This record gives sequence, C-alpha cells and structure tokens, in this order.
Amino acid sequence: MKTALVTGGSRGIGRATALLLAQQGYQVAVNYHQREAAAREVVTLIHQRGGKAFSVQADIADEEQVVTMFRTLDRHGAVLHALVNNAGILFQQAGIEELSAERINRVFATNVTGAFLCCREAVKRMSLRHGGQGGAIVNVSSAAARSGAPHEYIDYAASKGAMDTLTKGLSLEVAAQGIRVNGVRPGFIYTDMHADGGEAGRVDRMAPTIPLQRGGEPEEIAQAILWLLSDAASYITGSIIDAAGGR
Repeated sequence: MKTALVTGGSRGIGRATALLLAQQGYQVAVNYHQREAAAREVVTLIHQRGGKAFSVQADIADEEQVVTMFRTLDRHGAVLHALVNNAGILFQQAGIEELSAERINRVFATNVTGAFLCCREAVKRMSLRHGGQGGAIVNVSSAAARSGAPHEYIDYAASKGAMDTLTKGLSLEVAAQGIRVNGVRPGFIYTDMHADGGEAGRVDRMAPTIPLQRGGEPEEIAQAILWLLSDAASYITGSIIDAAGGR
C-alpha cells in the first residue's frame, strides 16, 4: 500500500486531500500542529470509510520535530510514496509599513523552511540511490505568488513565490532519482485561512473578480493534487498548475 504524508492535513485543502488520497487507496499520514482533535476526526472518517490513516503531530517550522515526524512514519513501517506540502500560515491583513521581522520570519519558517525540511526528509526515503522506490511531491503554493497580495499578505505571497522556486529547482535535482516534484497554486478557496487573516468572507467579496464567478472548494484543489501524484501525471515534473478559476 502506498503511503502519503499530508502536512496541515487537519483542515481545508489538506483535509480534503487526505480524504481523497485515502479513497484512492493510499495510507495517509495526517500531519497537524495544534489541531489534534481535527486531525483525529480526519483519521476516524478515513477508517469509517474503510481506509487506512494515522495522525502525526509536528510543527514543520521546527527541524527537530520534522525529523521526528518522519521517524514516526518509519516506525509505522510506512514506505513513503507521496508528500503533499500543504501546511502554511498567514497573519492579519496588513501593508508593508505594518510588517515586523518577527511576523515575516514566522511566515517563512513554516511556509518555506518547513517545506524544504519535509522535502529533504522525503527525498532521503524516496530516492533510488538511497534504496527508495521513487515517489512524488506536490507543493501547495498560492495564486498570491503571482499577484503579490498587495495591502494584504505580501509576506505570505513572497513565501509562496519561494515555494514555487523550490518546486522547480528540486524537480531538476531529483528527477533522475525517480521523484517527481510539482505544485498547485490555489486561488480564492473556501477555507478557514481567510478568517486567520481577519476576513472570513474574503472569498465571497472577491468572487465577482474571478472569471468563473465563484470561489473554489478544497475538494477541487485536492483533485489537482491527486492527479499530479498519480501515474496519470508520470511524465510531468517541475510544473505548477494554477487552480484559481481563471484569475
């Protein structure tokens, strides 16, 4: 059975992806930082549907915790085939004049350093030269990497731009080791993250500016992630799918 690790798997796009991967026959490791009950709910739901899953706690901004998380997977006897770097944070909407070094560094620690660390540990296990079976990595970026999110989250947008660069560079570095690396850039998706930024109704406000005239659902992004992880995308690496309703 193939095993997939989904970081930030307790809610939103991560939750939808974990459920979909389990439905497709993956054993899913559901990572969470603080939302233990929500992560366990995802695992329980997967079990109720006949799938296999377990939760694993780690703040991916902490290198030691990332290493421990992957060792937990090893102890479960899980041969890692797929990594979904979905965990990410943002803070209250703000312009550049209101940003502190502490805030910027916290965003980058999770969204960039955390993604790098998870990729590093995944490559160590997937790489053919380390005795692995190959695999696939999908980095969940954001359409903000293209727009820059002015007056709202330029720190978050910049962190996602860094994730896009990671996707391209890593794809070239590990292609010969049987590992594909791709990305998905969601647009305005109905998740709790907008409430974290102080505007729970942000998607509805922006919907008229989207060519498809609506916000997206987490399940729609999960479908793109699933495809990139699947054998149907076996000749695709270093690519990023824009899943933003045409915006």
